[in-house]
Amino acid sequence: MSTTQKESSEKEAPYTENLNKIATSGIRNDDIAEKGTGRDESIRSFEGTEEERAYVRKLNLYMYPLVGGIIFVQFCDKAALSVAPVLGLNKELGLTGTQFSILGSMFYLGHLVFQIPNQFILQRVPHAKYLSTLLVLWGIVMTATGACNTFSQMAAMRFLLGLCEAAAMPTLYLITATLYRRKEQHILFGYITLSNGVGAAIGASISYGIAHMQNAHGISNWRWGNIIFGVLTIALGIVSWFGLIDNPEHPLLRLTETEKLVAKDRTRDNAVVKNREFKYYQMWEAVKELRFWMLNISGLLISLQNGGMLVFSTTFVLGLGFSGEESLLLQIPSGMASALGVFVAVYLAHKTKQMLYSSIFMLSIGIIGLIILCAIPEGAIKLLGFYLSWAGTGSYALVITVIGNNVKGYTKKIFYNSSIMVAYTVGNFIGPLMMAEQQAPRYLGGVGGYLGGFFVALCCLLILRIHDGRINKHRLANKTIDEVDVYLDKTDKEDDQFIYRL
Repeated sequence: MSTTQKESSEKEAPYTENLNKIATSGIRNDDIAEKGTGRDESIRSFEGTEEERAYVRKLNLYMYPLVGGIIFVQFCDKAALSVAPVLGLNKELGLTGTQFSILGSMFYLGHLVFQIPNQFILQRVPHAKYLSTLLVLWGIVMTATGACNTFSQMAAMRFLLGLCEAAAMPTLYLITATLYRRKEQHILFGYITLSNGVGAAIGASISYGIAHMQNAHGISNWRWGNIIFGVLTIALGIVSWFGLIDNPEHPLLRLTETEKLVAKDRTRDNAVVKNREFKYYQMWEAVKELRFWMLNISGLLISLQNGGMLVFSTTFVLGLGFSGEESLLLQIPSGMASALGVFVAVYLAHKTKQMLYSSIFMLSIGIIGLIILCAIPEGAIKLLGFYLSWAGTGSYALVITVIGNNVKGYTKKIFYNSSIMVAYTVGNFIGPLMMAEQQAPRYLGGVGGYLGGFFVALCCLLILRIHDGRINKHRLANKTIDEVDVYLDKTDKEDDQFIYRL
């Protein structure tokens, strides 16, 4: 080989090597746009450009309305039980306080049972179609609940409702992590949790209207609640089948060639590429991590208050001396308090770039609220404590965001999402059972348990912040310019260039 040919070959080598890397990672050669220098346009960063903003606007146009709607109906469906006593459920079916607690927990038992099979299903099916099918199924169950006449029938329907709803949050979390950059995810994760609070407020308003239906057509008001929300859920499931986006290059987005490059750039950033191979070693790696246990313990303990206060919210407010209709109306500020907690948490995380410290701060607010509930026997100030206790919702929203931002490896991410949902479910299952009937109306045992749970969760998040901060410090000190190909499906542990967002 001549000297000139050798020099030419050496100049072309990096570009040829880059092409080979792209070919093996699933990026088509016709997506490559060459500039004068031979630079590969498909690996250009589009972050913050007008092209990316146009892409995100398209994405948000489809995502925000449907995601908000799905979370709204999910909350209204599962929370229908909490307002049902005021609408006549307990009186008509002759339910005791203990039976009512069991009905609250049966939903989360169904939730728990489905988490393991859901983990395998998520890796093998189109996420939007899967979620849409489940929406229709749980809408049918919700509507059928309006026909129940015994405690056993109600328990069965609540179990089936939990079973069908179990996949909703993990699926939405995975879709969010797939579509949005890591720095954007806290906003949508927060929006998902905030929609719960908005659902509580709007759902309470609808329930107040249902309370004035005067058993229309001979159907009890509590039955109308189930029928109305059930039909709404079925309709939303049909809309989601055609309109929910679950991958960065979905046909509904009608992407230009430049926007397809934007989608690929964003995929490299969020480190989520669908992989149908279930990698058991990634599950084992997760189980051995301190991060896994700190996040799951926190999620479980925060959820104790959510489960107990959600099921007993109307009953609890009744115990503060308000009438039945007043207790329904007072769920509106309760829902808004939850939504405000999420908004404040997301705002703090966005401004300070400190998700875990922001989560700890929100837990501190919730602890103050629970202390008020425990320490003050009676009076309107207890209502303030009740509202402040919902600040834990904002903390939980950031816990979910930490998982979305910091877990690499497709199987590992699904496992983390499923595990936090198990923790959430167990917490929500135990929470109502802690509200013992003989402790009414103050329920000191339950509220005191929630207070202890918040404190331990705060400690877990603080430990995690210190632990992952040390890992980041070590990785930053040894960081190189090389990036790990996202299509290789490496985990965050295997990729020593990966920096955790804390």
